[in-house]
Amino acid sequence: MTIHLPEKVRHIIGTLEGAGFEAYAVGGCVRDSLLGREPEDWDVTTSALPGQVKRLFPRTVDTGIRHGTVTVLEGREGFEVTTYRIDGEYEDKRHPREVTFTPDLLEDLKRRDFTINAMAYNDAKGLVDAFGGIRDIKRRSVRCVGSPRERFTEDALRMMRAVRFSAQLGFPIEGGTKEAIRPLAKNLAQISAERIQSELVKLLVSDHPEEMRTVYETGMSQVFLPEFDAMMDTPQNNKHHCYNVGEHTLVALGHVRKDKVLRLTMLLHDVGKPVCKSVGEDGIYHFYGHPETGAQMARGILRRLKFDNATIRRVTALITWHDDRPPIEERAIRQAIYRIGEEQFPDLFEVKRADALAKNLYKREEKLAYIASYEAMYREILEKKQCLSLRGLALDGSDLIRMGMKPGKEIGEALERLLMHVLECPEDNNADALRRLL
Repeated sequence: MTIHLPEKVRHIIGTLEGAGFEAYAVGGCVRDSLLGREPEDWDVTTSALPGQVKRLFPRTVDTGIRHGTVTVLEGREGFEVTTYRIDGEYEDKRHPREVTFTPDLLEDLKRRDFTINAMAYNDAKGLVDAFGGIRDIKRRSVRCVGSPRERFTEDALRMMRAVRFSAQLGFPIEGGTKEAIRPLAKNLAQISAERIQSELVKLLVSDHPEEMRTVYETGMSQVFLPEFDAMMDTPQNNKHHCYNVGEHTLVALGHVRKDKVLRLTMLLHDVGKPVCKSVGEDGIYHFYGHPETGAQMARGILRRLKFDNATIRRVTALITWHDDRPPIEERAIRQAIYRIGEEQFPDLFEVKRADALAKNLYKREEKLAYIASYEAMYREILEKKQCLSLRGLALDGSDLIRMGMKPGKEIGEALERLLMHVLECPEDNNADALRRLL
C-alpha cells in the first residue's frame, strides 16, 4: 500500500535515514491519506533523539523538547519530528509525568489513542499497521489501541477525541470503546476548558454535528455542558414541535453551514428553554423569553469554555434575535436591522431557516416563506443603499459642530434623532434635509 508523501516530508525522512536512523510519517496524516483526504499537517516519528534531529537540520524549533518533539522548518512550513517514546504515568489525566525514549517503533505506536491513528509509513518499509488500523478503516470504526479503559484513564481528552473523529469521519465508535467512556467521563473535569473547546468546535463543524448526542449519551456533556443535558430532558408539547429541545437542536445543527459561529449558535439557540418552560391550562408548553435568557446563559457557557469575545458577541446576538419576527415592510425591516445590528446579517437568516427546518411540518412553508421575504427585503434595502446606522447618515458630528453645536452629549442625541427619522424616511438622508430637521 503506497502513500504519496510530500517532497518536504520525504526529504526529512530521507535525511534521518541517511544518518542511520529510522523515520516514518505517522498518525493522522497516514490515516487521512489512506482515506483519500488531504492531511492538515504531516508528523514524523523517528528513532533519532531530539539532539540528533537538531544537528541534522539547519532550522529547528524546540516545540516540545521535553516529550521528544522538535519542529523542523522546511521553507515556510514546520513539521513535527518526535522521537519514539514510551509514556510514563499520566498524573493529570492528560500528560505523562515523564517519557522514555525507545528505539522500537511498535512501542511508540502502541501508546497512541486509536488504531486508525497508530499507523506509520515510509517509502522503504511501506505501511506499518500493528494494531488493525486498516481493518478498522474498512470497518469504519473508531477503536482504541489496546484497552480503552487504559487509554482513557491515561488521557481523558481522548474520550472527546473519539466522538470528534466519529463525527469527522462518519465512523461509529466501536462498542467496547464507547462503553468505556461513561464510567470515566467525570475525568474530563480535570481537562482544561481550552482543550475541551477545541474538540467541541471540531465536532460541531464536522459533517456529523449530531454526534453531540453521543457526548450526551456517554455522560461527557454533564461534565462540561450540563445545560445540554437539561435540553435533552425538556419536551416541547406544542403544535410547532415534534422533538424535545435537545433533539430539535441536533437536527437544527445539520441545517447550517460548517461555520463555528453558526454551529455554536444552533447548539445554544434554545438553551434558555428548560428554565423558561411554562405550561398553559390546556397543557401546551410555552417558552416565553427564551431567546434573551438563552443569550445570557450562552454568554456564561462560552466564557466558561474560554471562547474569545468576538465569538461570544456574535453567537449571543444571533441567539437573542433568532425568534424576532418584524413585519415584512421596509420601515420595520430597516428598524430591525438597526436594532439587531448590521453585522448579524445575513447569518441570522441561516439561523432562522435551520430553526424552522428542525420543527414539525405545521406551517413550515409559511415560516420559510416569511424568512425568504425578510431576506429579500433586506437585500433590496442594501441595494438601495439606505441608511441603517449612524455611519450611514449624510451628516456626522463634525458637520454639526460646524453648524454651531458644542461637542458632547447634545451632538450624540441630535444624530440619534436624525437616524430615527431616516429609518422612517430614507429619502431624507441628504445634508439639506437633515439640516432642516435640526
